[in-house]
Amino acid sequence: MPKITSVTDDALIAFDNLSDAASGIFEPTLRFGVTGLSRAGKTVFITSLVHNLMHGGRLPLFSAYSEGRLEHAKLQPQPDDTIPRFRYEDHLKSLLDDGVWPQSTSAISELRLKLNFESASTLNRTFGRGSLTLDIVDYPGEWLLDLPLLAKDYAQWSREAFALSNLPNRKDLAKAWHKMDGTIDPTNEADEMVARDLAQAFTDYLRQCRDDKSALSTLPPGRFLMPGDMEGSPALTFAPMILDEGVKANSASLYAMMEHRYEAYKKLVVKPFFRDHFARIDRQIVLVDALQALNAGGGAVADLETALSEILSCFNHGKRSWFTSLFSTRTDRILFAATKADHLHHENHDRLEAILERLVDKALQRAQFSGAKTDVVAMAAVRATKEAEVNDGGEKLPVIVGTPLSGETLGKELFDGEKSTALFPGDLPEDPALALGDDTKSGDLNFLRFKPPELQKTAEGMTLSLPHIRLDRALEFLLGDYLV
Repeated sequence: MPKITSVTDDALIAFDNLSDAASGIFEPTLRFGVTGLSRAGKTVFITSLVHNLMHGGRLPLFSAYSEGRLEHAKLQPQPDDTIPRFRYEDHLKSLLDDGVWPQSTSAISELRLKLNFESASTLNRTFGRGSLTLDIVDYPGEWLLDLPLLAKDYAQWSREAFALSNLPNRKDLAKAWHKMDGTIDPTNEADEMVARDLAQAFTDYLRQCRDDKSALSTLPPGRFLMPGDMEGSPALTFAPMILDEGVKANSASLYAMMEHRYEAYKKLVVKPFFRDHFARIDRQIVLVDALQALNAGGGAVADLETALSEILSCFNHGKRSWFTSLFSTRTDRILFAATKADHLHHENHDRLEAILERLVDKALQRAQFSGAKTDVVAMAAVRATKEAEVNDGGEKLPVIVGTPLSGETLGKELFDGEKSTALFPGDLPEDPALALGDDTKSGDLNFLRFKPPELQKTAEGMTLSLPHIRLDRALEFLLGDYLV
């Protein structure tokens, strides 16, 4: 992929890294990125990670904890005064007191967590207790979709946007936008109202693509779906346009206006995010909601593969050294996590991992070639179901048991958010390649959204931390080597 930063960008990134290195001389600091497309569970992951570390969760595969060397984890003051603090306490209250899932990420936020531990090395223990400051960076999944735009000009992006919209699983969703676009001549004089209406039609198309039924993932520009305080600004009021072959548009044309706003969007929105946040990540977890794509069919899975491939090409991954880390941050460990594994019986978890590995195969190869370590895991940051068996005509059938959210449906049954149910979600294909084909139909699989679990208590009455699936394995891969 072409280089997406300028010499100026690289200089600013190097300056930030020198500042980070200077502040971390006496106390190691790790910038930990939590990344993923919309609905992947970033907010829930961070909340569960912090709660389990602070309240002694069940983490047998996280060696620093299972060996009794993790003394405590404590929240620290927000590291950056200009970035909102991750609302950990509010999100935890939603899960534990209100029994609802916390709201999705709507803006960038950070949270600082300090881990104090005892080294496993006798030599290191002679120098006293070890510590690690963990800066957790959270941002909307939609913003990730913009990173590949840095290497594309307006004409290329426009051609790709129209090509995508003409695919079978998108064409009907794009009808209103295509109809409006067909009535507009790009070479006409720039008109603010025409630009606004066309941008709105394009945004409506993107929203329909993101809908649960479609579950599509390749939807840039991401801020169109989550504009925040930029809603209505010129930088978010543009849409793809294509000139006929041989036709040129002058500087006063509608096409030129759209092109200028696209470039402004990259300069004012995408580049600062990449430079100030994304390019400074040391360790990365990429959360992927593969189940929703599988539920929508093979077209949605293929679209997810495309989105992940483009996004992951923007990572600066590779083996780190003390000297090179002074000038550029390299992400030296990347974990790809298929979320919501609690929606499946454990017998299908290996298949879910295999499907995700197939989806990110190219990214894995690039990362490994550059020297970065990678892994793939099926996990649930908060486990909302339990496993059981039911007798179906004399045959034991593995099921999951949970309380579906109010409004969820299965066949003709409508759930009220109070009734627990046993569900056989179906089996994922043994061959992960089959999940990428058109033969994967939503009728083969039954995934419902469940309410958060009530916390269990020990025989002594002690309330346990949030239950999970393989959160400890994720922690060991991402942090274990820093806590030795």
